[in-house]
Amino acid sequence: MNPSIQLSTHPLNKSDQFILWFSRHWVLLVSILIGFYVLSPFLAPALMQIGLTIPGKVIYWIYSYLCHQLPERSYFLFGPKISYSIGEIQSAWKNTNDIAVLRQFVGNPQMGWKVAWSDRMVSMFTSLWIFGMLWGLFRKKIRRLPWWGLVVFLLPMAIDGTTHFLSDLAGLGQGFRDSNAWLAALTNHSFAPSFYAGDAWGSFNAWARLITGIFFGLGIVWFGFPYIHTAVMDSAEVVKYKRQQQKLLQVGREHLARVYASQFNLPGNPNVVDDREMKVNDHEEQ
Repeated sequence: MNPSIQLSTHPLNKSDQFILWFSRHWVLLVSILIGFYVLSPFLAPALMQIGLTIPGKVIYWIYSYLCHQLPERSYFLFGPKISYSIGEIQSAWKNTNDIAVLRQFVGNPQMGWKVAWSDRMVSMFTSLWIFGMLWGLFRKKIRRLPWWGLVVFLLPMAIDGTTHFLSDLAGLGQGFRDSNAWLAALTNHSFAPSFYAGDAWGSFNAWARLITGIFFGLGIVWFGFPYIHTAVMDSAEVVKYKRQQQKLLQVGREHLARVYASQFNLPGNPNVVDDREMKVNDHEEQ
């Protein structure tokens, strides 16, 4: 008696199973990853505050490759103020305008501890995280942002960042974005001097980095997430189509198996065919 073969559909492989799972949960997974990326810089000052300086400094070191970490453009936690002017930083640290030296200041028990990246980075990626989760909840009601809309949302930060860079070429605390005399003249000095000068919380520069960072996160999510969703769902459809074809092929094989079983008077389950008939079946399919 020749060995028999039981016809059955092939189970999904692990990569196909992951694609189907990812298509249902990608927003949640991305939100978790971005959330970890956003919250880790805030963990650094918390660790420094409780005396765990080594893991705290490790976080500062890791994020130093992702951000300039200038203390006068960063938030501070566990101190009397949320931010400090460059003069206050120089008094507490070193009297220098050298960026490489200033960025090494992470804080102290009297001033508090610096968040491991700048206020602009906090604004950019926190808004990206929050708007990403909101998009996941309301994506069926939100129309995709056109390309020109993305330009509108990114342009303010491009202008703000470029003018800061050009201003810093004159030296920290010396450029036109440090005094913002142009803005004071434009607004007829309607605000307090602290609003125009420097980078501390409440200043024009701090507000500009906060608002343009929020626009950045909103634009990236509104424009980019629908494309990611489409790509992920297309991949899932490919897997479903492949699975559907496997089922159709299975139905065809079972039908042929019944035909051969009736022709050769095979007993038992019509889905069981000896390997001689399976070879004929495979030959005909080719």
